[in-house]
Parts: sequence; structure tokens; C-alpha cells
Amino acid sequence: MAEYRIDDLARAAGTTVRNVRVYQDRELLPPPRRQGRTAIYSDAHLVRLRLIINMLERGYAFAQIKEMISAWEAGRSLGDVLGLEEVVGESWADEAPRAVTITELRRQFGKQLTPNNVKRAIDLGLLERRGRSFVSPSPQLLDAGTELVSLGVPLSEVLDLAEQLQQDIDHVAGHLVEMVRAHVLTRPVPTEDEVPFYTDVLHRLRPLVKSALNAAAARSAARVIPEVLGDRLIEMLADADDQAKRA
Repeated sequence: MAEYRIDDLARAAGTTVRNVRVYQDRELLPPPRRQGRTAIYSDAHLVRLRLIINMLERGYAFAQIKEMISAWEAGRSLGDVLGLEEVVGESWADEAPRAVTITELRRQFGKQLTPNNVKRAIDLGLLERRGRSFVSPSPQLLDAGTELVSLGVPLSEVLDLAEQLQQDIDHVAGHLVEMVRAHVLTRPVPTEDEVPFYTDVLHRLRPLVKSALNAAAARSAARVIPEVLGDRLIEMLADADDQAKRA
């Protein structure tokens, strides 16, 4: 479970520290855990904060949001509610973000690390700016991009691929969400069992989605990559045959 100081929490939710304090003062956001003088927030706080922001953007007033949250929590144990929020807010990644300096990025990408490419990487969520340095939310993606560039693929095209991959995965995830909504979330569940039921669904979806996507990607790569290399091998053999005939 991730832990956040108030500025980290605000940044992760796309809001300001001032707003976080306002929501807390209005009792929309549960109080943080105290570690000495430092306030420590959890993934549950991040999920609740994003919910508050979403509802405000939809035009709800503070009083209405508080009333709906109170109604949601009524009749449910705090442990159940926080448990569901923790599950919703947990990262699905098996990797931790990694700090990276501009010097390291220049070493990896050389002259291709242009301001436009850096901006695009930030826009795609591949990099997050932290003062004069950066954080890579997914070091595995950064390492994959580095490897492709080292093989000779232009960085701009690697970024094109990253954008396309995200769109494709979002499309698949959208299908999955609709399937779960249609066949799982519409199932009648007693009110007192709702929160544990949804918590269990999310716990079971996490490994299911990961294993399905990984298996599908592996099968696709096993089919497509040999085809590409096979085509190139045929071209090389044809070229060699032509040269032999000319000799």
C-alpha cells in the first residue's frame, strides 16, 4: 500500500494541497495517520480524493457530496469501506516508480532527447517531472523504450508505439469493464454484503487481467515476430541468390 505526504497526494490526484486541506476541513476526506508531525495518507485517501474531485466536476456541492458519502458509509463497517477503497486504489503494477535524472535520460537517448520528445513522454504519462529531475511511473516501459532506441528505432516512433499500445490496452480494458458490469455488477447482492462482494471481485480481477494480457501478448509476439524476421531472412536469401547469379 502506497503512502503519501499531502503534497504527493495532491499531485497524484491532480489537485492542490490547499484543496486537500479544504476537503479535509469539510470532513469529506478522512483524517490522515500521524507519524510524528507528518500527516501520512494512503491509497484509500487517494481514491476518495479522486471521487470528490469527480463529483465536484459534475456539479455537486460540498454538502451533497458529504451526504452521499455518509449514506454510502451508513450501515457498513468502516473496515469494509476502507478495505474496498484500499483495493480500488492499489497499484496494478508489479514495479515501483523510479527516479531518473536528465543526465541519465541524455545518456540513454542522446540527441533524440529533444524538448518535444520530453514533453510528449510527460503527456503520455511515461515521465513525471519532479523539480529538475523526473520519475518514471513504469521503469519497465522506460527500459523497453531505451532498448528499442539502442536497436535503432527513433525515439519519436517509440513514443508513437507507446501511445498506440496504451490506446489498444484501454480498448481491451473497456471491453472487460463492460463485461464485468453486465454480468457481475448487476447481480443482486444484499446491501450488507455489497462492499465485501465488490472487494472480492476486484481482488479476483487483478491477477485475471494481468495473466490474460500477458498470455495474449506472448502469443501475439510468438506469432508476429518470427513472421517479420522470416520475411527479412527470405529477402536476404533472395539477395544472396541474385548476387550469386551475377557472379
